[in-house]
Amino acid sequence: MSSDHSHDLPFWKKYIFSTDHKVVGIQYTVTGLLFLFFGFCLMMLMRWQLAFPSQPLPWLGQFFHEKTMVSGIMLPEFYNQLGAMHGTIMIFLGVVPLAVGGFGNYLVPLQVGAPDMAFPKLNMMSYWVYFIGGVIMFCSFFLPDGSAQSGWTSYPPLSVIANQGQTFWLIGMVFLITSSLLGSINIIVTIVHLRAEGLTFFRFPFFIWSQLVTSFLLVLAFPPLEAAGILQLMDRVAGTSFFMPSGLVVSGQVLQASGGGNPLLWQHLFWFLAHPEVYVLILPAMGIVAEIMACNTRKPIYGYKMLVYSAIFLGFMSFLVWAHHMFLTGMSTKMSSFFQITTMIISIPSVIILTALVLSLWGGSIRFTTPMLFAIAFLPMFGIGGLTGLPLGLTAADLHLHDTYYVIGHFHYVVAPGTIFALFAGVYHWFPKVTGRKMSEFWGKVHFWLSFIFINGIFMPMFSMGLAGVSRRLYDPTQYAHGLAVQPLNVVISYSAWLLALAQIPFILNFFISIFAGKKATDNPWEATTLEWATPTPPGHGNFLTEPKVYRGPYEYSVPGAQHDFSPQHLEGIN
Repeated sequence: MSSDHSHDLPFWKKYIFSTDHKVVGIQYTVTGLLFLFFGFCLMMLMRWQLAFPSQPLPWLGQFFHEKTMVSGIMLPEFYNQLGAMHGTIMIFLGVVPLAVGGFGNYLVPLQVGAPDMAFPKLNMMSYWVYFIGGVIMFCSFFLPDGSAQSGWTSYPPLSVIANQGQTFWLIGMVFLITSSLLGSINIIVTIVHLRAEGLTFFRFPFFIWSQLVTSFLLVLAFPPLEAAGILQLMDRVAGTSFFMPSGLVVSGQVLQASGGGNPLLWQHLFWFLAHPEVYVLILPAMGIVAEIMACNTRKPIYGYKMLVYSAIFLGFMSFLVWAHHMFLTGMSTKMSSFFQITTMIISIPSVIILTALVLSLWGGSIRFTTPMLFAIAFLPMFGIGGLTGLPLGLTAADLHLHDTYYVIGHFHYVVAPGTIFALFAGVYHWFPKVTGRKMSEFWGKVHFWLSFIFINGIFMPMFSMGLAGVSRRLYDPTQYAHGLAVQPLNVVISYSAWLLALAQIPFILNFFISIFAGKKATDNPWEATTLEWATPTPPGHGNFLTEPKVYRGPYEYSVPGAQHDFSPQHLEGIN
């Protein structure tokens, strides 16, 4: 395992079409961060229209095509494109590739003691299929009628009769789903079959459990959406009617190509993936937070086995709650009651995991490093996101709150200050292992505090707007009296969004400067216990100098009688 022949490979095979899981993980991470930034820029354009409806966009308006803006004023069609592509890019091109493709690819083989992924070429293929899907999505903006504009959920029949950008959206989604399937199968096989000697399932770091459950969710939930995407593509280009109802009237004329399809079938197939997708986003984040909290409290995670059982139960239950997104579609009382009950049940494992992480802080010798600050902030942010979701799982409350800004606030508290904060924590925590250098703690804390303040300035007012009944997809909220009454909150949200963008400048500069000029790190700068810190920094070809063997659990911190306050998994007889 210690032989290094990677230097014999040409540049294109070593860094571009690489089969090394570490390079593939870095490719996923960098690409995912770029797409996150691009998706964030789309949102900032939307925020101008929402804060100052029908006012010319300053500075940038002159650079946009006449089909998107007239005299700097955003057109409704372009606003819909921004909304659809913001959601799609942030979830399918940003957070999931970063959480599973980036962190999963880089860390899973290291934490299980494997020399690489089980299928290295399949791993390389998963990245390039993802990249092609992302390019197709990006190129759709340059079509004559622009990109998809039927929302990130792509509901028919609107999406079937929409512009050509919707076809690109569907083709891109097929590529992205295929990429996730290839990557998740690889992760499952690697964890189960390539783990080091002595690494039993209950010696896994919680991060490994989170990636394992997440990969099973992807393998089971994505195929129905891939099939649905192909069926909708056929409705658009081949004249089929899988989702097109009979007698559909478009612009005063009956659409001849339609007949016999059911638009609600798409919703069932979409949400059968899209609700497990929430846990695809949050489970890796929980895994990252658990690793960082154990390391920076210098004590074991509270209730480790209960965390594992909760994560598994969470994955199982996520397939039984999808129709709580569809209470307003006219389902029967019995069916809506079933999905109300399962939605309340699925909150229990989430609460157990959150409670265990909070209790892990009790009695710890906490080191308030930058990754620890992001990890701690994850807890209340995810708590707010989870608690505000409970009313949406009840039909009586959802009748009023459905498709309002309340839903936007709830979901984004889970994904933005929740998952993305955990991803930032992971970047700061494992940056020394990847690059051999540490990021600046001072600028990291500046980044944290500014982001924490402004991200709450974006999403907290949305609950008030939602309770006031403002719809989430209005191009101009001031057209309605109830929207005009809370319009000042839109201004606050928009300024917070633009300030949040400025708050990322310290992170971007810190990230790139630290690669070349950061403080040099040792192999185990955080004095952590899991196997990835037993490798050279950065890890070479084959990862480990000698084949590792595991002697204990993942979080042996502050063991009575031990020489140090951490007992690495791979060292024998140090207690």
